[in-house]
Formats: sequence, C-alpha cells, structure tokens
Amino acid sequence: MPKLRIGDLKIDIPIIQGGMGIGVSLSGLAAAVANEGGIGVISSAGIGMLEADFERNFKEANRRALHREIKRAKAMTKGIIGVNIMVALSDYDDLLRVAVADGADLVFIGAGLPLKVPGIWPSDEWEKVATKIVPIVSSSRAAKIIFQSWQKHYNRVPDAVVVEGPLAGGHLGFKKEQINDPDYTLEKILPEVISIIKPFEQHFKKNIPVIAAGGVYTGADIYKYFKLGAQGVQMATRFVATYECDASAEFKDAYIKCSTEDLIIIDSPVGLPGRAIRNRFLEKIESGNKIPFKCPWQCLKTCDLRTSPYCIARALSNAKNGHLEEGFAFAGANAYRIDKVISVKELFKTLMMEFEKAESI
Repeated sequence: MPKLRIGDLKIDIPIIQGGMGIGVSLSGLAAAVANEGGIGVISSAGIGMLEADFERNFKEANRRALHREIKRAKAMTKGIIGVNIMVALSDYDDLLRVAVADGADLVFIGAGLPLKVPGIWPSDEWEKVATKIVPIVSSSRAAKIIFQSWQKHYNRVPDAVVVEGPLAGGHLGFKKEQINDPDYTLEKILPEVISIIKPFEQHFKKNIPVIAAGGVYTGADIYKYFKLGAQGVQMATRFVATYECDASAEFKDAYIKCSTEDLIIIDSPVGLPGRAIRNRFLEKIESGNKIPFKCPWQCLKTCDLRTSPYCIARALSNAKNGHLEEGFAFAGANAYRIDKVISVKELFKTLMMEFEKAESI
C-alpha cells in the first residue's frame, strides 16, 4: 500500500483505526494499531466514565482519563496516535486542549462542524500547535463550509479530511432516508469531497489527504477507494473483534454472533440515526419502554433529557463492559461478516494481502 502523508507525519500503512466511544477504543487498541504502522485512535467520548468520580465531576474526569490514555498509548508505541473528539460533546473545547497539550499526533473531529478550532488558541500559540486537525464529514457541502470558514477567519485549512459514508457504525451524518439512497454512497460522495478540496490545496500549496470511511472492510475495499482518489482509509468495525480492542469479550461476541438482519438503524436520543446490533434492550425501547435515569452532566449538547427514553452513554458503557441486557453495541454495516477474534497484527496482514491481490487483478 502507498504511504500516507499528513503534513510532516509519515504513516507507513494508510489505515486509520476509527475512534469508538465510551471506552471501546482506548490506549490498548490504539497502541496496537500504531505498532503495525497505522494510526491508532483513542476516542474521548465518555472516556471519563472509567473514573470513580465521573458523576460528581465529569469534566475533570474526562480530562484526567484522556490524559492518562494518551500517556499510556505513547508509552506502548513509537507509532502515530490520534484522538477522536465529537463537536457535540459539552466539553469538546476542554478535550481538544488536552489532546493537543499531551502531544496527540492528530485529532479527528466529527459529530458537528469544527469551525472555530484555531480560535481556541491565541494566534501566537496556534502557530506552535503540532497536532494535525482532521475533520470528519459526510458531504462535500460540510467540507466546503469548514474549509471556507477556516480560510476566511484564520487563513489556514485543516490538514486532512475524513469522508464517512452511510455504512458506518454509530451515529451517522445522514438523514434516515439518505442511508440507502444511491446518491449518498461513499463511492459517490468521496470524489465530490476531493474536488472541493483541490482549490484549497492549490491556494495553500499543501497536500490535503482525503480519507475514506464507513463500510471499509477488506483490502479490496481499500484498493477500490484508492482508485477513487482516497489517500487513506478509516476502519472501526473490523478492529472490534481483535484481542487488543478495549471492549469486553461479550461486546466482541455480539459482533461475532450478529447477522445482517440484526444490524438496524435506530433513533438515537441525541437526535441522529445510528447503526446498532439489535438486542433485547433495543427491542424494549422500540416497544415504548423507558429506562429511568439521572443526568448530572449532559455529556452531549443535543441530548434532550426531558424526552430521552434512556441514557445512551450509560447504555453504550454497559454494553462495552459486557452487560448487554442493559445496553447495546453500535456497529458498522459489515459487522455480520466477522466470525472470530484475531490479533491486530493478523488483521493488518490480511488487509495487506487482500489489497495486493486486488491490485494484481
């Protein structure tokens, strides 16, 4: 596979492990991926739930846990470590500052438009920020808005961009009716984003890689998206069923046991559609049941506490810890293809072989 360059970062294998929140991708998985030459990513969403004082002091718990996981990952690898941060998080600015201060190589920013990232720092401090900023978008329109805003207000642009299609797991940047619409496939939107980015590359005289995500499962998929102009890919679902993934064995088992019919689109309490694995918990919610909860923090800006039938952070955390009767697992559209747990090393080897086979045809 060709190497990926993002600014002065040289990535030997152009595979980014997607950030999976509420503790699914922490330092263990991220370091393992980085050690294989890819980009390992720690998700900051709900990361403070690992801390005993999360309910009393969630912002401080989030900062402390993110700091610790970045430090742990860097102690386990000399490779490249990124952090995934959602704009929708109520402490988004705080987490971004922690990631940069602790030397994360990249920050991937999704679930909203990161229009004011450089403005978080005074201009003289921003010049010293070495962390690469990579927005995650689901359309060329979103990419254009971000790049135009940065250019207008800060005379700079992001270092790369991830284009996530509708086959991704978790919260999706699409309306329900767009998810199965041929006009919104990754194959369709990827070239559109690439064409939007070209003028900014020319103006700023820099290479701005466009990275394909959402439904990337095999080395042949990677080859296909490279042929469409991507310079890298982001994969999340495939990394869940690895020994190094930070989720419980029961969580991984949900992936192994699921069928294509089990992968459903749900209405998340935060106002977005999401792809998840059907289970009894979700069936109870579909039947109109509510799971009473107290929310001392409101981790997501868009969560409506008055109407939410359950706390999604608690549900996802329960599942990650193996208590799937009290929660559920998000998963990508290809999760049903997973049949066993393997090592990250073996996964990389498989993807490389598949890529080479596709390239030789």
